[in-house]
Amino acid sequence: MMMKCDVILALDVPTRDDARAVLDRMGPDLRWVKIGLQLFTRHGPELVEEVADRGYSVFLDLKLHDIPNTVAKAVASLGSLPVRLLTVHASGGSEMLRRAEEARQTHAPELKLLAVTVLTSLDRAGLKEVGIEAAPPDQVRRLARLAAACGVGGLVCSPLETADLRDELGAGVTLVTPGIRLPGDSADEQKRITTPAEAARAGADFIVMGRPLLRAEKPAEVLAAVREQLAS
Repeated sequence: MMMKCDVILALDVPTRDDARAVLDRMGPDLRWVKIGLQLFTRHGPELVEEVADRGYSVFLDLKLHDIPNTVAKAVASLGSLPVRLLTVHASGGSEMLRRAEEARQTHAPELKLLAVTVLTSLDRAGLKEVGIEAAPPDQVRRLARLAAACGVGGLVCSPLETADLRDELGAGVTLVTPGIRLPGDSADEQKRITTPAEAARAGADFIVMGRPLLRAEKPAEVLAAVREQLAS
């Protein structure tokens, strides 16, 4: 199946046993798995290695955000793990982003960094609460340009900003799009969402799906249907 956009399962469950149970139900169409703070904090690098040993490509979503030296050392430390994608916060600033990218090049050349722009749980009111007057699309563009100028090879952005970023930054930047919901799904705490097909048409390289798959009675069938839509 030739695809320009693929699905990443957000493995947002509490324990290793829960993770194993989810993966056992996903079927052969799943290729990418995202491990976030919840599981990594509890089970650490061993879980990353276990998921990779199952044959999945791993997206480690830690959203690193600290002083430049600390983030660079964290990227270097993670370079020994079988991780293909790793997140840092673009709002950490240019020095932090450059140091993270330098550490990636030195210690983990097969890894790609993704700069998180504006969380999909934030809308304009949420940004104003933390002193940012810009609307989400404007703030996303500002942070995306900053990350690209620092050499970071990918971005995490909501599907509502994906098309503009693809037009501006071109095909060389990997765009990963969370906030994906199927028609009729609850938005939960997400504010800026869309469907898989809409995200793919906007230019996403990957869509991240958690609860729409985790809650499904037959997740393998849902995943297969989504990947078929993306391939078409």
